[in-house]
Amino acid sequence: MSLIPWLRWNEAPPRLLSRSPAEMVLETLMMELAGQMREAERQQRERSNAVRKICTGVDYSWLASAPRPTYDLSPGERLQLEGVCAKIHPSYCGPAILRFRQLMAELEPEVQEVARLFRSVLQEVLERMKQEEEAHKLTRQWSLRPRGSLGTFKTRARISPFASDIRTISEDVERDTPPPPRAWSMPEFRAPKED
Repeated sequence: MSLIPWLRWNEAPPRLLSRSPAEMVLETLMMELAGQMREAERQQRERSNAVRKICTGVDYSWLASAPRPTYDLSPGERLQLEGVCAKIHPSYCGPAILRFRQLMAELEPEVQEVARLFRSVLQEVLERMKQEEEAHKLTRQWSLRPRGSLGTFKTRARISPFASDIRTISEDVERDTPPPPRAWSMPEFRAPKED
């Protein structure tokens, strides 16, 4: 008996290796939409069951089998959403999903409104991508400017730390000259002269 089939369990299927990042983003975003639509439908069903239970006073939910989804995207709407998802850069996929989940938790929309909310989040992400791209272009243009264009900002005074007109004590010691008198803010203390 050969052990080779058992050792290949950790290899990725060939389909996963051949997908581009854009395809993975598209699939991830559409799976997120489908999952959020199922969750919104479940919550809507629970709310209607709770209302029915309050109105009739009887709970028959234990009799019901798992219902099939009642709302699905039309093919045209699905193609439009896939077209917008294909424009999303992979680095923006995670923030788009987080924003979508945040809005879903805040608004608790009906199933029919989920696709519209998803589209608005994608448009928001596309606008942010465009703004950041423009800002990146501006910074790139600024860094590529010739240095001569900054000539108007040059100062006239130049600071040279090694060439200075300020006398130091070490210069006086080297020349064997007495140090200059102290500044006016410091009193001068001298020992009395012996005659």
